[in-house]
Amino acid sequence: SGSSAAAPLPEEDCMKLNPSFLGIALSSLLAIDLWASKRLGVCAGEGSAWGSARPIMKVIEVSGHGIPWLLGTFYGLCQSDSSAAREVLLNLLFALLLDLVLVAAVKGLVKRRRPTHNKMDMFVTISVDKYSFPSGHATRAALVCRFVLHHLVLAVPLRVLVVLWALIVGISRVMLGRHNVTDVLFGLLLGYALYSVVEYCWLSPLSAPALFALW
Repeated sequence: SGSSAAAPLPEEDCMKLNPSFLGIALSSLLAIDLWASKRLGVCAGEGSAWGSARPIMKVIEVSGHGIPWLLGTFYGLCQSDSSAAREVLLNLLFALLLDLVLVAAVKGLVKRRRPTHNKMDMFVTISVDKYSFPSGHATRAALVCRFVLHHLVLAVPLRVLVVLWALIVGISRVMLGRHNVTDVLFGLLLGYALYSVVEYCWLSPLSAPALFALW
């Protein structure tokens, strides 16, 4: 009857009719992220707008890959005859290993697929590399950049080049279509923060004598 009160809507229907502001904001951000990432993936394939620059982008990709950094750091550690240099290199090795574990864990938890326009022709991949969040290259680049700037005495031009390298590695991930923009931004922030963890857990002959006894 007209006098009877209308039955309330089920709770789930109310949620659909009145989505939260946070949900709308996150959906909008995701849509913008996917749109911008696709527009910026100008080297994703040979037929892309900047397809001719793809070989250069892939060289930059290798420069930020974990395997060359791990092998190079381990080789330097074995060849070093200075206790101070060994301490720095051992902590860099620790930082790189920590970075690999953390990025793999986050990728396994989030499980965000790589962009649809990405070509799976990356240099040496493992199981979690099918996921894109966060960008391991961006995380590593920011971590190594901050580490090098704090522990190597470099002239100003070289310091600028190190920062530019880290930024270019991050940008190249989007240009190659490997990652979305937010993957790279979060990766850079994560790598920057991860260095603080390495500094806090700094390995020295006093804190880790067994490790230094091996060298």
